[in-house]
Amino acid sequence: MTARAGAGARTSDYDYALPPELIAQAPAARRDASRLMVVDRASGRIAHHTFSELPRWFAPGDVLVVNTTRVLRARLLGTRDSGAPGEVLLLHPVDGDRWEAMVSPGGKLRPGRTLHIAPGFDVDILEMTERSTRIVRLRTDLPVAAAIERHGHVPLPPYIARGDDAADAERYQTVYAREPGSAAAPTAGLHFTPALLAALAERGVARADVLLHVGAGTFKPVEHDDPAMHVMHEEWYSVSAEAAGIIAAARARGGSIWAVGTTSARTLESAAAASGAVTAGDGTTRLFIRPPYAFRAVDKLITNFHLPRSTLLMLVAAFAGYDLTMRAYREAVRERYRFFSYGDAMAVV
Repeated sequence: MTARAGAGARTSDYDYALPPELIAQAPAARRDASRLMVVDRASGRIAHHTFSELPRWFAPGDVLVVNTTRVLRARLLGTRDSGAPGEVLLLHPVDGDRWEAMVSPGGKLRPGRTLHIAPGFDVDILEMTERSTRIVRLRTDLPVAAAIERHGHVPLPPYIARGDDAADAERYQTVYAREPGSAAAPTAGLHFTPALLAALAERGVARADVLLHVGAGTFKPVEHDDPAMHVMHEEWYSVSAEAAGIIAAARARGGSIWAVGTTSARTLESAAAASGAVTAGDGTTRLFIRPPYAFRAVDKLITNFHLPRSTLLMLVAAFAGYDLTMRAYREAVRERYRFFSYGDAMAVV
C-alpha cells in the first residue's frame, strides 16, 4: 500500500470522530471475548474476529513479546490543608521516598504544600519539574510500597468516568504482570488469558518477556501541530539476555516477532541495533515512533484503539501506514468497536 505524500505529518491528521458511548468504561466479561480487528498491511484488507481466535494468525516459530510490568496503585487521593480534595499520581521513584508525580489541582499543589492521604501518610510537594510534574516525598509510618498498596487506587485513565472498584485490581493488570512500576497498564496485554497463552505455546510460539514501566505521559496528547515539537516522557525498560536470545533464534529461523502493545514495540525498537538485532540491557527511552519510521525489530503488532492525536496512534500509523490506520479507525467506529484501555483490540499483520 502506498501512502499519500506527507500523510500523517501533522498532529491534526490524527483527529477522528468518536461517539462518547464507544469509550469502554469496563472490561469485557471475559478477557479474550474482546473483538479483534485484523488489519493486513500487504492487501489492505480489514477483517473482524474475536480475540480468542488470535492463535490462527501465528506460525510455529513465531515469538510473542509481552511487557511484564505491573501497575502500581499509583493514584493517591487526599485532602489539602484547606480540607479541599487533591490527587497525586505517582509516575516513578526518584530515590528513597521521593517520587516524580502528576498532581491535581496543579495550581494548588505547588512546592511547599502537603496532601493528606490517610492517618500516618502524607505527600509533601517538593519541587516542580521542567515538564510541570512534581517531585514529591511520601511520608508514611509504613514502608513506602506497603503504604501505596494499602491506600492507593488503581490508576484508571481519565476517560473512564468512574472510581476504581475491586474488579479493577485484577482486570487492569495483565495475567503475566510481575514487576511493579507502571502508572498505566500495557492495555493490549489485558486480552490474554492463561488458556490463550497455552494455546499459543502449543502452536509452537515462543514467548519473550520484556519490561517497560509505563508513565502517565502515555496519555498525554500531542499539543503542537508539528509532532516533532512534542517531548516524550522518559520511560525505563529492560531486555534480558534470555529474551534477546529467544528473539534472535526466531529471526534465524525466519519466525515473526509479534509485539504485544505499543510498550513492547517501543522497548524492542529502543533496544534494536541498526541491523534489527535486539540487544540485552537496561535503559531509558524517549523514542517517539511516528511516520515515517522504519521498524527494525517488530514484524506484527497487537494493540488497542488509541486516543485521537496521541503518540500511540502515531506509532500504529507508522507501523500499518497512515491511510490504512485511519481507514481502520473509521471502520471500527462504524462497527461499534469499544475504544481505549478496556476496549477491543487490533492485530496488524
